[in-house]
Amino acid sequence: MSNYHVPSGGLPPQTALMSERAVFTDAYAVIPRSVFTDIVTSFLPHWHQTRLWVIAKPLSGFATSFSQYLVEVKPGGGSKDPEPNRAAQSVLFVVSGSLSLTLSDSGGPASTHTLVSGGYAYIPAGARWEIENTGDTDASFHWLRKRYEAVEGIDHPTAFVTSDQEVEPTVMPDTEGVWSTTRFVEPTDLRHDMHVNIVTFEPGGVIPFPETHVMEHGLFVLEGKAVYRLNQDWVEVEAGDFMWLRAFCPQACYAGGPGRFRYLLYKDVNRHMPLDL
Repeated sequence: MSNYHVPSGGLPPQTALMSERAVFTDAYAVIPRSVFTDIVTSFLPHWHQTRLWVIAKPLSGFATSFSQYLVEVKPGGGSKDPEPNRAAQSVLFVVSGSLSLTLSDSGGPASTHTLVSGGYAYIPAGARWEIENTGDTDASFHWLRKRYEAVEGIDHPTAFVTSDQEVEPTVMPDTEGVWSTTRFVEPTDLRHDMHVNIVTFEPGGVIPFPETHVMEHGLFVLEGKAVYRLNQDWVEVEAGDFMWLRAFCPQACYAGGPGRFRYLLYKDVNRHMPLDL
């Protein structure tokens, strides 16, 4: 059973030291869990009883393809008009509480789904949706957004709802089960131009080489701790930290335990590289 990290907000005491692990470089950024305070929250039009932490947005010269919010919704809160951009597709991943998602894809009849901790929803560009906290406690979820890149001759992806608990992780080759990936979309499904997966390392698991690739990454640590290599630096990270990697930033990982290490991973996939920058 997973125990996903949920930020508590608030502010540190006046006696706290200002030295921290937050860093922004040309190749990567680390936003530690202590940064998720009341003073850096944002609010959105047409959302009520809701606040959020913006942890990634497209930046010229850095990571350009996605945004990521960590959203906190009070009981009875939510939105009947959550997404203003009809070209934006979304993934929702719930880490606490209960949310009611009403979704209409491609003009079809609306369907309503209850999302609890571990719940996952893919919402294609142009779909109509509403969301409400139907429980009696706060609900929190990650909201990842990317402009959909349509390709002639390939169908657009359709909406689906599932959960972390329903999808069997894929064990990575030659790792003896210590490194696995929960894939909510098949890698060969070319309708999709982004993947939002969960990566799991058991204690002692490693990425044994510096991955260097074109995909941009957002990595939110859901549970556990590890040492992560980012470019030329080894950085300690723990549940509640967020890492933001631009294309080609070398990365590796050592999960020393004592518990398993899991993170929610975004990457852009399955499309030609733009040549008009």
